[in-house]
Amino acid sequence: MRPYFTILLIVISLSAAAQVAQELPEPAFIKTVQFNENSTTGTSLPIIKLGSSLRLSFDDIIGDERDYFYKITHHNADWTPSNLVRSEFMDGMDNVRILGFENSVATLQLYTHYDLSIPNQMTKRLTKTGNYLLSIYDEDDNLVFSRKFMIFNPQYSVGAEVKRSRDLRYIDNKQVLRFFVDSGDDLIINPKTNLHTVLIQNNNLKTAITGINPQYNIGSKLEYRYDQETAFWGGNEFFNFENKDVRSSTFAIRSIELKSLYHNYLYTSPARYDEPYTYNPDINGNFLINTLQGRTPLTEAEYVWIHFSLQYPEINEGQSIHIYGNFNNYVIDKSTALTYNGDSRRYELPYLLKQGFYNYRYVLVNADGSIEEKKNIDGNFWQTENDYQILVYYRRPGGRFDELLGYGTTNSSQITN
Repeated sequence: MRPYFTILLIVISLSAAAQVAQELPEPAFIKTVQFNENSTTGTSLPIIKLGSSLRLSFDDIIGDERDYFYKITHHNADWTPSNLVRSEFMDGMDNVRILGFENSVATLQLYTHYDLSIPNQMTKRLTKTGNYLLSIYDEDDNLVFSRKFMIFNPQYSVGAEVKRSRDLRYIDNKQVLRFFVDSGDDLIINPKTNLHTVLIQNNNLKTAITGINPQYNIGSKLEYRYDQETAFWGGNEFFNFENKDVRSSTFAIRSIELKSLYHNYLYTSPARYDEPYTYNPDINGNFLINTLQGRTPLTEAEYVWIHFSLQYPEINEGQSIHIYGNFNNYVIDKSTALTYNGDSRRYELPYLLKQGFYNYRYVLVNADGSIEEKKNIDGNFWQTENDYQILVYYRRPGGRFDELLGYGTTNSSQITN
């Protein structure tokens, strides 16, 4: 009986692991996915207050006015499906067609721009806090791409500060996030089991830190004063370029060429791991769409081939170098990989992007797909300006889902020892 019992446990374990929600990256013909709170500009990780609205927009560069549909699912803090049925977290319905779409105007690259706001006439309200997954399907019910978002109700106070690492090995390279959660009159029962925190740097869920338990309990306040467990690599300020005027060079664009589409050639970026830190204002990995060639950037901005160039020694076999940023939701795949040019002795990559202002950096990826953080191409500096977000989930006794009841933000510009 023992062998059969072991096999059953393995099957159950694999089934449970497969249920964890993952974002599906958009295919090559879907570009410029912007997802944020409706009142903000640009793109950031959508963490909105209960009752606020969301906006998703994207371009289909095939430009054939294809029909797209959306579905919304609710998840626990660990991104497993919650026990709520749709009617418990949604007032209205989903699985309906995205009605807001418009073709590009006077652009070399034809595309159809899609725009979805939630709530809308069909999806009137999302009624519960927690984690959500917004999935986009085509007319054949094939999943095209998906994005995560969160809804919170600020019942808990969350305070945070950024410190330098006390680990002498990383005192110059890491930033430590220390924070507290104050539930006020709402008693938190068994916080080590029922409370779940998520720490995020620069809107990047892929590098989030989870599973941190409180160290101290002072009345209604839970204190998290870790050093190594809540430490992030400092990184470096992002590179950036702006090409809102597609026909003229800027501080970052070396030259311009018009073929079937415009080509913008960036100045070669240096590897900064062995250079001193230099402050350079950025928007922490995000991007903004803009153009001077029209009044409506979402439908009048051009798509341009951006030629990235990096000066860096040849890497080991199995490793690869990629551009990295929120322009594609921090996804690393074949399309973001730079190729070594033996003639110029540089790593180069052409990448199709819509006109605007972009932040990006270069990362070294190991053979197993992990990012090489310790020997980062751009270096790691404790002075780097980074945004941080703290999410606090609580499963009440007898509760059927994880409520998102605390949300805090801070920035490393006021870092202290």
